[in-house]
Amino acid sequence: MTPDTSTYMIAGFVVSFVTIGIYIASLYIRSLNLQRDIETLKSLQDEKK
Repeated sequence: MTPDTSTYMIAGFVVSFVTIGIYIASLYIRSLNLQRDIETLKSLQDEKK
């Protein structure tokens, strides 16, 4: 008789999806920060002119 490892498979999927979700959230936050930095640099450049 083979052991039932479906619980481990489900746990692996949950860990994978949570990790991917955290990574996507990190990318989104980084893009927001990058846009804010770009706007700050543009405003500084305009003030310099």
